[in-house]
Amino acid sequence: MNHNDLSHQHCQPRKGKEHAIAPDQAQELLAQLPGWRLTNDGKAIVKGFRFEDFHRTLGFINAVGFMANREDHHPDLEAGYGHCQVLWSTHDVGGLSLNDFVCAARVEALLA
Repeated sequence: MNHNDLSHQHCQPRKGKEHAIAPDQAQELLAQLPGWRLTNDGKAIVKGFRFEDFHRTLGFINAVGFMANREDHHPDLEAGYGHCQVLWSTHDVGGLSLNDFVCAARVEALLA
């Protein structure tokens, strides 16, 4: 499964530990998402994005927000002039689920 396959999937309700992604599976999925990495605690994936100016940064944030609302899965965002960091995790599983990787791939598709 590559990020194109992931970006064509949709988020599903994932509640409970049985939907958590194991660290080895997380690494396999991350290999399909250039620039994304695990956070130090292994409970989220994160990537920083750079833009020419604040206007383009806000456009990116709005596009991510629109996609996240459609998928009903929302990231943590940290932004400033010309940059935005996107962090995905699934609180209902206490770490990572397939939804996080699907949404990361969908973010990449926004920039393709």
